[in-house]
Amino acid sequence: MKLFFLLTFIHSFSVSLNLQDIKSLKNWNLLQDNSVKIEWCLYKGFPISKAETILKHNIQDIAHIIKELDNYPKVFKRVTNTRRIDRNTVHIILDMPFPFEGRDYIIKYETIEKMDSWMLSFSAKNSKQVPTLHGHVRLPNAAGLWILDKTSENSTKVTYAWNGELLGSFPDFGLERAWVKQGTEVLDWLDQALTN
Repeated sequence: MKLFFLLTFIHSFSVSLNLQDIKSLKNWNLLQDNSVKIEWCLYKGFPISKAETILKHNIQDIAHIIKELDNYPKVFKRVTNTRRIDRNTVHIILDMPFPFEGRDYIIKYETIEKMDSWMLSFSAKNSKQVPTLHGHVRLPNAAGLWILDKTSENSTKVTYAWNGELLGSFPDFGLERAWVKQGTEVLDWLDQALTN
């Protein structure tokens, strides 16, 4: 019996963080309530951040940009590079503001498409093919998702959620400010990419 509990405990740490049930999470802490709403909560011991807004764009147009991970450096200004490892696995490299080191993570992703909704879910994957980068902090628990809900033909509710853990030398007292900045920037850059 002890062995069963030990194996269950160890397995809970070996399974990637999955945020697909984010809509059922409660006890969100509001950080910003304007055109982009930002909230966070603890989930399985991790700080999960969530940004939501309504974009005046067709759900299919938005989904097309989000699922093209190879083009993220052209859309999201903090993404400096992406490298495809296999069909659904990508190495993403991020720039951080001075004086912090960049971040990088390797994720496996999947998409789920329905009539009036769409989701791209991603979680960390260990890969021996990608060595640790000098000047970057690897995020071994990276996870997140995009949820698109059609509100009309040219209007879509966009939810972007992610594990807000930054690791490295990033101070805990700066996390909430970083989450607000990241969530706002990401959704603003997405809107700009769709408008241009």
